[in-house]
Amino acid sequence: MNEKIRNVLFICTGNSARSILAEGLMNSLGAGRFKAWSAGSKPAGRVNPFALQTLASLGITTDGYRIKNWDEFAQAGAPEIDFVFTVCDNAAGETCPYWPGQPMTAHWGLPDPAAVEGSEAEKSRAFLDTAIALKRRIELMLALPMSTLDKMAIQQQLKAIGNS
Repeated sequence: MNEKIRNVLFICTGNSARSILAEGLMNSLGAGRFKAWSAGSKPAGRVNPFALQTLASLGITTDGYRIKNWDEFAQAGAPEIDFVFTVCDNAAGETCPYWPGQPMTAHWGLPDPAAVEGSEAEKSRAFLDTAIALKRRIELMLALPMSTLDKMAIQQQLKAIGNS
């Protein structure tokens, strides 16, 4: 029996770094089971080049990433989202739009790698560290027996993953 593909939305204020990394990682690791997007409450002008370099270094395609406003996912005709994760503290504190489908939500906040100052190597390291933390959380989520847990148990597990 095939499980339905579950839709995931990663939210960050600017949608240029953490949420882009999470989108790429989930689409790569959860291929066939999950489809991910990312969006921001106040989208930045462009995807951070270090985010794309980090995804490429992990063997993940860098094609097709773009900055998106989270309103795009609250409109009629938007994909029905099953899970919404905030990956920055600012977005977690904002009033989110109504998401069609009543998705489960959790906060998976991480420090902003784009805020790191220093050499190119230090900035690259910050992005890689963030990607590794997100990868670990996504792998924990993917290991959950979604078809055998009830919604409340899944919600509790997702919140616990955000604290890991």
